[in-house]
Amino acid sequence: MMTKLDGVEWQTIDELARTSGVTVRNIRAYQARGLLPPPQVRARTGYYGPGHEARLELIKDLQGEGVKLDTIKKLLDTTGGSTEQVVHFIRTVRRLFATEERQIVHVEELAERFGGDDTAGVLKRAQKMGLLREIGEQQYEEVSPRLVGVAQTMVGMGIPLSRSLDVVEQLRKHAGGIAKLYVDLFLGEVWQPFDASGRPNAEWPRVYETIEQLRKVSGDAMLAVLELAVAERLDVTFGRDIVRNVRTSSSADEEPVAEQATEAAPEPAAGERSPETSR
Repeated sequence: MMTKLDGVEWQTIDELARTSGVTVRNIRAYQARGLLPPPQVRARTGYYGPGHEARLELIKDLQGEGVKLDTIKKLLDTTGGSTEQVVHFIRTVRRLFATEERQIVHVEELAERFGGDDTAGVLKRAQKMGLLREIGEQQYEEVSPRLVGVAQTMVGMGIPLSRSLDVVEQLRKHAGGIAKLYVDLFLGEVWQPFDASGRPNAEWPRVYETIEQLRKVSGDAMLAVLELAVAERLDVTFGRDIVRNVRTSSSADEEPVAEQATEAAPEPAAGERSPETSR
């Protein structure tokens, strides 16, 4: 039964465990690791409010997506997450940048889509890359259906699956550095000044708007840079091949000319000396 304190409904740790689905042991463990703020103590009893429940829901959501507790703590520490507004903020950010709807697929479907005999090896590698997440009973969750689709398309083009996964893996590695640039930009230029000002309620809409704009700008910039880089790489690569082919072709054309010139040189008449002999 919830208790009202200062107009807000609070719960004991046992009540919080029942409503949140998190065991008392784990709640205490989260507190010990700094993931959950301490309760308000009244008459030697600890009470947990809406902020605690929201924080537990966030931790459960992130853990369900494979995020480790150490990473969750860093995320909360970075945002100074001590209010429900910050919890809502983190959820909003993740929703904006994780717009794909995940799909559940059976292992037989994956084997049929990608072919090959080493299905177990492919599944293990895809999980390690973060493309798939095993959910039991030979079923997997596609974390990024678009990336899985890219690999499948390349296989359809005749590119071996192992090579397709190599490409996707390299893209993921490079994307990590690019993502860090944008996150650092947001933290330094938007979040930290906002946090230093006390996070005024009137400024939250502007923060959300900036995040939305950043998502669009980052995508547009990445596409533009990628197209420019590919064009430059193609120019260099095919330019070398063209120059090489021109040189080979020129050499092949010059050889018959030299032979023709040799054949066309007049033989000295009987009794005549060649120009070289006359010298």
